[in-house]
Amino acid sequence: MIFDRNEKKEVIALLGAGSMGTAIVRRIAAGRKILLGDISETNLEKVSHDFQYSGYDVETMRVNALEKSSVEAFAEKAASLGDVKYFIDTAGASPHQTDPAHILHLDMVGTGYAVDAFGKVMAQGGAGLIISSQTGYMYPIPYETEQEILNTPTEKLMDLPFIKETAMQNSGWAYMIAKRINHLQVMKAAATTWKARRARINTVSPGVIVTPLAYDEFAAAGEGYQQMVDASAAERCGTSEEIAEAGAFLLGEHAGFITGTDLLIDGGVIAAIRTGQYKLHR
Repeated sequence: MIFDRNEKKEVIALLGAGSMGTAIVRRIAAGRKILLGDISETNLEKVSHDFQYSGYDVETMRVNALEKSSVEAFAEKAASLGDVKYFIDTAGASPHQTDPAHILHLDMVGTGYAVDAFGKVMAQGGAGLIISSQTGYMYPIPYETEQEILNTPTEKLMDLPFIKETAMQNSGWAYMIAKRINHLQVMKAAATTWKARRARINTVSPGVIVTPLAYDEFAAAGEGYQQMVDASAAERCGTSEEIAEAGAFLLGEHAGFITGTDLLIDGGVIAAIRTGQYKLHR
């Protein structure tokens, strides 16, 4: 049976087929073409099956977000399917899953590759969304260092003294710094390459969100996460669906004047830290 006879559909590209990204896509995918990219063939098959059996038009592509050529091929594939109107990037690793170098290569450099690659193929009026983290607010990078980062090509970020001397100290620091740099990468793109395409790009910074991958963090540092949640104004964890609501807004027409910025969605964790209600242990 042919579910949709429409041709020349707008394209949504999702890099990292996890629960937050797929929840966002479901908000905006009706009548559009979905391209899923992930390093796991098993994950791609499962998520693609779920979308197809919900009536969505979906294709998949195995992508290694650590490799520039793989990310660029993903962007080119998206463009071959039609006008790329939406790009969402959720690819990343959490602090207790791997070492500092891997986190920085994936969450910082890999994200930069994606922002750069899709900055070359986005359609006019398109929008991008990078999933960052509340941790991007937990390590204030000096202004001079941020300026150096903004003026460094993605391929050279790992060579910066700040990355080698500070971010590489442990996985927690690497993650916080990578997520702050995501904010800077998007700010730069919004003002340069994405602007040239007449497209917008933003980040969202989720707090403690319950996802399958989050259970790795809860198992490794559950007490710390519990204290963080208890100190927050919401006094609970968030859900992928809540992130999706905000993500769909930032990608949609009602956010047409919003670009190059971050939306913190953390239930009040950062507010608790900034006001001294919770003491962060790095």
